[in-house]
Amino acid sequence: MSAATGAWSRVTAWLKGLSGKAADVLPVRVGGTDYRQTHSTPATVLGFDQALLWVVVALLAWGLVMVYSASIAMPDNPRFGKIAPTHFLTRHVFALVVGFVVALLAFQVSMATWERVAPWLFVVSIVLLVAVLIPHVGTVVNGARRWLSLGIMNFQPSELAKFAVLVYASDYMVRKMEVKERFFRAVLPMGAAVAIVGVLLLAEPDMGAFMVVAVIAMGILFLGGVNARMFFLIAGVLVAAFGLMIATSPWRRERVFAYLDPFSEQHALGKGYQLSHSLIAIGRGEIFGVGLGGSVEKLHWLPEAHTDFLLAVIGEEFGLVGVLTLILLFVWMTRRIMHIGRQAIALDRVFAGLVAQGVAIWIGFQAFINMGVNLGALPTKGLTLPLMSFGGSAILMNLVALAVVLRVDYENKLLMRGGRV
Repeated sequence: MSAATGAWSRVTAWLKGLSGKAADVLPVRVGGTDYRQTHSTPATVLGFDQALLWVVVALLAWGLVMVYSASIAMPDNPRFGKIAPTHFLTRHVFALVVGFVVALLAFQVSMATWERVAPWLFVVSIVLLVAVLIPHVGTVVNGARRWLSLGIMNFQPSELAKFAVLVYASDYMVRKMEVKERFFRAVLPMGAAVAIVGVLLLAEPDMGAFMVVAVIAMGILFLGGVNARMFFLIAGVLVAAFGLMIATSPWRRERVFAYLDPFSEQHALGKGYQLSHSLIAIGRGEIFGVGLGGSVEKLHWLPEAHTDFLLAVIGEEFGLVGVLTLILLFVWMTRRIMHIGRQAIALDRVFAGLVAQGVAIWIGFQAFINMGVNLGALPTKGLTLPLMSFGGSAILMNLVALAVVLRVDYENKLLMRGGRV
């Protein structure tokens, strides 16, 4: 009876706190046993971050409309054979449904379980990256062997590798927290793991995915408290490695030169073709765009308009206003996810916090690269726009990663109201 009375008094006290300034009175655990007030805690304690969820839904819905708009003329192209005008729309809807179901399942998995299976998930991703390179196992598209055929859809192991490296690096930093200042015991093993993934990705080849994986791993090492000198040393090595890859690869080097002058006679019909037509599309959009469905560049002028260059179609149809709105949505979402990660770390949940912040780095960096390429600020690189571009594997893993972030937020709120995870 006394236990029930005590529980009721705690619930009553908590409800009284909610009636006042909830964001100011919720306890946040700092340093193990001390509790202090926080002014950055969201007022909504029950459930999970609904604002983040609705922003994700808005981006998915906008992406669905734009994939249909960008691909509606594809049946007229002989390269795609006889396909229906809704072919890519139907496949994108199917990917969204599958992604939503898998994300719901991922949300049910506790962060303690993710921490426990992190090494095994990393091993599975390595095995799949090896399998995709085996002839007659991996599917070749446009000269790259990046896909495994699953019958109902093609799966890209590099997308799983991004998530696997993220979870593994977070678990690794928690295990190496006591020796994080020592290069050979803390940083070198993680560097070797990323190097293995990098070699396999470059063999496909998929330099874009390797860049994202490297940035995720570096970001988690930095957020995990690795010595600044070691961090800058790693950054210098990676920059030198990417520079060497570009310098020793004629077609990558040609892409860089095409990026510098895409409208020149030498590049306009070659490596600079996509970029030049992307810039034309965005220029045609001006301030308010030509209207939904009114894009001309998507009519077989701009290659990969429904995947890597979806932003160019958005810029043409919605103009500067649409592009700025999209950028603000991604900035807000990235900042919100970083906040959830910081909140988890304040609650002494370092693994969960690093995972959430790693997802923010992943989505934020990949969106930055894709937007930079479409706007001509960065050399052309085959990276899709997260949550929006056509691509089943990318949509699936993006939704799984965001489901894990919502799980982190759910567990944060559960702890703050006195529950257990």
